[in-house]
Amino acid sequence: MWYTTNGDDGYTDLADGERVAKDSRRIEALGSLDEATSFIGVARVQVGDDMRPLLARVQRELMLVMAEVASPDPAILQERLPETAIETLEAEIARVAAGVPPLTDFVLPGDTRAGAALDVARAVVRRAERRAVALAHHGELAGDRLLRYLNRLSSLLYFLARAADIQNNSQDG
Repeated sequence: MWYTTNGDDGYTDLADGERVAKDSRRIEALGSLDEATSFIGVARVQVGDDMRPLLARVQRELMLVMAEVASPDPAILQERLPETAIETLEAEIARVAAGVPPLTDFVLPGDTRAGAALDVARAVVRRAERRAVALAHHGELAGDRLLRYLNRLSSLLYFLARAADIQNNSQDG
């Protein structure tokens, strides 16, 4: 059989085997993170070779974030995402932002396919961040590392989108 029937009742399993409603805060956060990973994948196939390894690394890191969100038991909860992941994002933001001119107007996503894909990924990461914040505000998420990571990731995707637009417009032009 190529499918399960475990979720037919509107409930699903967490990492510890606990059954929770599919519309719970935790599952909403996991769903948004899953979408973010997928949209980053869509962007990854559209950007230049220079951005692909970075986006693949971010997708792997988001898997660690998802594993953390899927573990609700404080007794077994551990922060799987290393602090260095945030520091690396910050360094990448500084590197990419240095090549992007200051804005003179609002950004209208859609100048290039790659930039638009990165903007969609950024918007979905921001939603995932809001869902994770809701978990944290209800005491269902330990620490702030995950929240800081998602906040930095949306900033990185913003600057990558601008850089992709510049890169692709200059190649088209």
